[in-house]
Amino acid sequence: MSATGLAVAYQVASRLAYADRVRYLGDPAFIFVPVGKLLAGKYLEERARRISERSMRLAPPGDTEVAGTSHVSIVDAAGDAVSMTTTVENTFGSRVMVRGFLLNNQLTDFDFRPGGANAVAAGKRPRSSMAPSMVFLGERLDLVIGSPGGPNIINYVAKALVGTLVWKLDLQSAVELPNFGSRNGPTLIEQGSEFEKLIGDLKARGHDVETPALASGLYGFERVPGGWRGAADPRREGVARGD
Repeated sequence: MSATGLAVAYQVASRLAYADRVRYLGDPAFIFVPVGKLLAGKYLEERARRISERSMRLAPPGDTEVAGTSHVSIVDAAGDAVSMTTTVENTFGSRVMVRGFLLNNQLTDFDFRPGGANAVAAGKRPRSSMAPSMVFLGERLDLVIGSPGGPNIINYVAKALVGTLVWKLDLQSAVELPNFGSRNGPTLIEQGSEFEKLIGDLKARGHDVETPALASGLYGFERVPGGWRGAADPRREGVARGD
């Protein structure tokens, strides 16, 4: 790397560090500082991959809040099935524990500004991105799928459904496809994926492209001759198990 390249890489590293400083650091007597997450090897590797000889206008803070939501897909020998996504919305939820259970902070899933369809109100359930899904062909259950991942869950699950039902991939291959999509904002392409080669063409067509980590956690089962076949997202720690 040239001297100029080193200088640019250094300023990118500085931007990344300052972005995390602004987002996460404060008096720990008043806020929770996710020190363990910020120092975790996987997190540091993801941040390091953003460092290159190309300058960066504004570095985004890293995502340390991947542990707030979990998903499990189960099919038993009797054919009973469940697709369950559960969340405390954020790491450690509201930071309040009652009788051994962490309370969630789902108030953040309401609109921050009053007056909208999802405005906060007493007794009202907030809008959620969780999308545990089951696919039936006629009356026969054929697919069970779901994922954690905050507001990107909808795109993650849709990708797996399109991959299996439209592109005719096996479920594991569909799960492993690069993540992509949009939430009515920038076009999102999974960082480090083969879809990054599409960025030039997308920008030429007017897309504003961003490349976040997009760490899905898709887990599910698909019906195959003789039984079921499981699939687990390699981006997270989950596995597929069966008898």
